[in-house]
Amino acid sequence: MNPEDILVEIESEMDKVHTQSLDLSFNELMDMYENGELDISPDYQRLFRWSEGARSRFIESLLLEMPVPPIYVVETENGVYQLIDGLQRFSSYLHLRGELTAEHMEIAKGQKLVLSDCDIVKSLNGLTYDDLPLALKIKLKRSFVRVEVVRKGSDNKFKYHMFKRLNTGGEALTQQQVRNCTIRMLDPKFNDFIIELSGDDHYKKCTALLSESQKFGAFDQELVLRYFTFRNNREAFKHDVGDFLTEYMENVSSGVTAFDYTENENNFKKVFEVLSKAHGQKVFGRISADDRLQSNFNNYHFESITIGIQSVIDKIDAADDSIIDKIRESIILLKKDETFKIQTTGGGKNSPGPLRSRIEIASKYFEDALR
Repeated sequence: MNPEDILVEIESEMDKVHTQSLDLSFNELMDMYENGELDISPDYQRLFRWSEGARSRFIESLLLEMPVPPIYVVETENGVYQLIDGLQRFSSYLHLRGELTAEHMEIAKGQKLVLSDCDIVKSLNGLTYDDLPLALKIKLKRSFVRVEVVRKGSDNKFKYHMFKRLNTGGEALTQQQVRNCTIRMLDPKFNDFIIELSGDDHYKKCTALLSESQKFGAFDQELVLRYFTFRNNREAFKHDVGDFLTEYMENVSSGVTAFDYTENENNFKKVFEVLSKAHGQKVFGRISADDRLQSNFNNYHFESITIGIQSVIDKIDAADDSIIDKIRESIILLKKDETFKIQTTGGGKNSPGPLRSRIEIASKYFEDALR
C-alpha cells in the first residue's frame, strides 16, 4: 500500500467518529449520574476495585489540585453519556459522597468513604466528607476534570475499539471482564446470552469447584464462551486461546459469524444436564490413583468432555438413568486413559494438535459407551 492510500484510509476512519471535549466538575458529574444522564453499565461497575487507600489518595490529589487524567464517555442516541473510562476515579468520588452502590465491594448507597493511607496530608486520615471543613467540601465539588465525549452518530466499531484500548491496561482485568464491557458495544445480544447461560442450574453444578476469584473474574462466563467457540469454530483455532475467544465473540456480536441462538441454547442445556447427572461438580476434575474423581477443575477436561460428547448428544435421553450410567462410566474410563492424561497434564497443551487429540479421545469413549 502506498503512502497516499494509507492517508485516505486514515481520513476515512476519522470521518466515522465525532468527539467533543468538556470541562466538568465532579459535582456536575455526580448530579448527571443521579439524574440518569451519566450511566455506568453493571458489567463495567463490577470492575471497580480500588482499595480504600487508593480511593483516599485520589481524593487527596483533588484537594492538592494535582492533574487528573481525562474521563471518557460515549453519547448514546438519547443523549445519555455512558462511562467507558474513569470508573475508578469517578466511583471513588461517589463513595466519598455516599452515592456509590457496589455490591461486589459490599458498598451500599449512603456509606461514605473513610479516608485512609493519605501519605501527603496525613491529617485527612480517619475523616469522611462530612468531617471536612466547608472550604474543602466546596473545593472537592468544584474540582474539574476533562471529559472526552464520543458523540452520537460515531461508528459503533470505533467506540468498541476505543473502549477496548482504554481498558486493557492499568487495572488487572480478566479477559472476560474486558469482553463483557467492550463487545456489548457492538451488540449486547450474544454477551447477554452467555451471561444468562452461566446461570443455568446444571452448568453451575458442573462448575461449582471454580474458585471465588475465578467467578469474580467472570471465568464461569468465559467457559460458556469457550464452549460455543470450540463447538462451532474449533477448526479455525491456531494458537492463542484468549484472542481466539475474543475474535469469535466479536464476529458473532457484529453479525460476521452466524449463530443459531435457539439450537445452541438447547444443546448447551442438554449437555450440562447430562454431565451434571453423571458426575455433578466433579465432572471436570482429575482422577486419583484409586479411580476417584478429585474435587478440582481442569480446563482441558472441560473442553474435551463438553466438545467430545457432541458426537453422541442427540442419541442421549437425559431422563434415561441407564444411559446416564453409561456416560458416567465412559467419563471414568476417559480420565484413566494414559494418552488422555498426557494431553491434559502440564503446559503447552493449548495448541490445535493436543486439542484435537483429547477431543477425539473423549468422543471415542462416548461413542463406544452408546454402541
